[in-house]
Amino acid sequence: MSTLNRAFAILCGMAALAAGADKTLIDYFRPMPVQGRLTRDVWGADNVLPRDPENGLEDTTMKQWCYWDGQIIRGPDGRYHLFASRWDQSKGHRGWSGSLAVHAVSNKAMGPYKDMGLTWQDNQDGKGHNVTALVLPDKRYAVVVSETRPGDVFVSGSLDGPWEHLGSIKVDANGFNPRDGRMSNVSVLLRPDGRFEIVPRSGAILISSDGILGPYKIQGPSIYPGMPGLPARNLEDPVIWYSGGMYHIVVNCWSERKAFHLTSPDGIGKWTNRGLAYDPTTNFVRYQDGTVNHWDKMERPGVLLEKGHVAYFTFAVLDVPKEKELGNDNHGSKILVVPFDGVGFDRDMRKLVRRAK
Repeated sequence: MSTLNRAFAILCGMAALAAGADKTLIDYFRPMPVQGRLTRDVWGADNVLPRDPENGLEDTTMKQWCYWDGQIIRGPDGRYHLFASRWDQSKGHRGWSGSLAVHAVSNKAMGPYKDMGLTWQDNQDGKGHNVTALVLPDKRYAVVVSETRPGDVFVSGSLDGPWEHLGSIKVDANGFNPRDGRMSNVSVLLRPDGRFEIVPRSGAILISSDGILGPYKIQGPSIYPGMPGLPARNLEDPVIWYSGGMYHIVVNCWSERKAFHLTSPDGIGKWTNRGLAYDPTTNFVRYQDGTVNHWDKMERPGVLLEKGHVAYFTFAVLDVPKEKELGNDNHGSKILVVPFDGVGFDRDMRKLVRRAK
């Protein structure tokens, strides 16, 4: 066992003991109902076969697109809208740097999703990565892109568009390290108090009281260095949400291919590590008949809440290590949707918090 793996095991053990229970977030993922059929007649390494190509969003032929990111919003008409990024599969995984933002639609949360094309064709030819989306206080919709763009925000009165470029997110360092406010891997939350909260790759907490463009004030240094045993620089792809009366972050450690779950009472301070969120080497991605898939990479998590609880997680998944996805081969990436017992999760988390007091 590597030093980091030993540290991770110790970390998860410490979190479980502190919580007074063995269950962590990974235990609340549910088996996936098959949307089409389980098949080996589709792209992918043996570790992800057989699988259901009608789950989520993918190019089933792997002749055109690799997909990444993925955030679902349910529209007023009951349809599910998935906002993601895509690039030419012939460029391999490194093609992500030229990715374009796309909009896909399904009648079911788990898919299959139909790619409806570029979200904005008339702005930098559709350029967009780290794609996420949310509903604004005035009931308009916003799509936010980062990493390849400086936290650009697009808005529309309809999930089908057209989308208007509202502007770029502004950050007030507020006396802290301005690099912690870089718009990379951005996750955006409309808080219950009406303010907007961003957690970028750095792990700093950013708050805006003046709308989605900000300025966002950095609230302090990264919340990650207090997590023992793991280098904070290897943590990425945070997703933040509010449920069960508390704020949650899931953040991925790319070097260990494992993710952590943290909670806070106010979304700003007192972040507590709750242990393992997900681990693609385990059997948590499974179908109702017991078939298991082990994706090599599971990154860019997103959440879909129903009635105030997480009902589904989305993941950008890759069947082989990134350096082995070279394009024009039998490998690629897609968006996977996994059901989640958010009602039970929030109930048990509230019990843990009460016990800790």
